[in-house]
Amino acid sequence: MSLASVLSSTSNRIMSEPLLSVADIHAGYEEGIDILQGLSLTVAAGSLTVVVGPNGAGKSTLLKTIFGFLPGHRGEIRFRGRRIDALRPPAIKALGIGYVPQEINVFPFLTVEENLLMGGWMLRRDRTRLAAAIEHAYETFPMLAQRRREPAGALSGGQGRMLGLAREMMSAPTLMLVDEPTAGLAPNLVAEVYALLQKARRHVGAAVLLVDQNVEDAIGQADYVYLVNLGRIKAAGLATEFPVQRVTSLIRECLVG
Repeated sequence: MSLASVLSSTSNRIMSEPLLSVADIHAGYEEGIDILQGLSLTVAAGSLTVVVGPNGAGKSTLLKTIFGFLPGHRGEIRFRGRRIDALRPPAIKALGIGYVPQEINVFPFLTVEENLLMGGWMLRRDRTRLAAAIEHAYETFPMLAQRRREPAGALSGGQGRMLGLAREMMSAPTLMLVDEPTAGLAPNLVAEVYALLQKARRHVGAAVLLVDQNVEDAIGQADYVYLVNLGRIKAAGLATEFPVQRVTSLIRECLVG
């Protein structure tokens, strides 16, 4: 085989490798009781992949396991080809993975800007990069710039979600794990939160692995869909392969067994 052929083959292989790969992962909160039971999935670079399924299916557990909050008992998790399933959250974050939890996760007594500075903690020794990251966050979300000196606790629910996303953007992650971003929000705020998520995705250039109960709207945002039940993948495919009728039928099957 010629050198050109070898280089071409290597390039194609690298381009086809997923950004994130979860292979046969088993994990749970108590010894001997696994919530995730051999779950496998991949996330492509730059994509928005959504995980849906009934309550208790293991969706949030999956994100916690990827980010190192919950150790897996079996299986592998790889990010950019490197195994990360034995790493702790700070090390995983340093590799370029961000995590946005289900609850609005801000420091209410700190100002908006102080919250952003906390998100840029890894940049604290590079003041130029830190300042640029803050300005980028304000350019992405002008409302935060207007309220930069106000305490985060004074923000509305939707604005709190915005600040949580902006804070996670500060480290310019390659992959963002987002857990139930519309949970507990009024219906009129749901579209706003998804718009914020897409905006953050475009401005950072990150892939997003999104878990959401708001199935129809979440799939409408996605490139790829996984439907999870009882800790396993029940169905997977392009978002265009998951019309509402099919999703409703699949979830009904999960619920009735």
